[in-house]
Amino acid sequence: MRIRRNPSPTPTEPPGPEAPRPALEPASALYADSADTLIRGPWTHRFIAANGARFHVAEAGDGPLVLLLHGFPQFWWSWRHQLPALADAGFRAVAMDLRGYGSSDKPPRGYDTMTSATDVAGVIKALGETEAVIVGQDWGGWLAWSMPGLAPEQTRAVAALSMGHPLVMRRALARDARQRKAWRRVLEFQLPMRPERWLTRQDLVAELLNEWSGAGGDFPDEECLDVYRRAIRVPFVAHSAMEYYRWALRSLPRQDGRRFSSAVDRAISVPVLSLHGEEDPFVLMPSVLASHRQVSGPLRFESVPGAGHFLPEEAPEQVTNALLSWLKTL
Repeated sequence: MRIRRNPSPTPTEPPGPEAPRPALEPASALYADSADTLIRGPWTHRFIAANGARFHVAEAGDGPLVLLLHGFPQFWWSWRHQLPALADAGFRAVAMDLRGYGSSDKPPRGYDTMTSATDVAGVIKALGETEAVIVGQDWGGWLAWSMPGLAPEQTRAVAALSMGHPLVMRRALARDARQRKAWRRVLEFQLPMRPERWLTRQDLVAELLNEWSGAGGDFPDEECLDVYRRAIRVPFVAHSAMEYYRWALRSLPRQDGRRFSSAVDRAISVPVLSLHGEEDPFVLMPSVLASHRQVSGPLRFESVPGAGHFLPEEAPEQVTNALLSWLKTL
């Protein structure tokens, strides 16, 4: 059953200490342990050293490497439906926790896209591979679009879900009033410390999961809300998540932002799969369609009726089928 919230909830005080509980009981503690994110399933949990940090990955299968990058406010578990399906189809499916999320390290710095790309390239190398198909949703999609420009040697192909190309998204914020309104949350995230409190104390996670998903589905259910509430309450996760968004906007006039724009402002020649939910209220369809002009190589686009922003979980079967059909062409 999908859980709907009042769009303007009244802030409440955090509940008191909870009794000992199994892994998926309701999240009520103000702080959680990163071990809560090591959820069991048909995959293996590993820790990998790359780019001066330690990263957690969930891995299944053998074959060509498909690296799955999650978005906000999630972690590797958002790919739980695709991991076993990709493995059964003959791929080595690896879902990583990005820097600052889940059970990966949470250093005070390094939430710019250039560092993220170096993290991903380092994880590919640490897995014993030279290249990977990069599949990303939301912020992971932003990173996937960026990989051909920032780490071309490690990027075999790109699948971007629920996200436009970074340059297109930046332009849309300045020129498209509808996209700017859709990204009002990103502007709110620029505030110091307050968004972190909203995430950990006022249940903003549940609000966003409901606000950005399609109206007709059953995502998020109570289990998903519980898992993602606890994941954002792991110390430093909420702050790390906000730092990604803060860099994306604050770097615009800075040298590092201009350097990033220059690096990704080139034609993408590797194969690209673009998937987008027709009811996505956060990244609008025109922004995604405009992003396709950045692609000079093979491009496949599919829209998903009835789905919002969280495609791997809202439409797991459609996403899995689209990925497998596309991967077989590479």
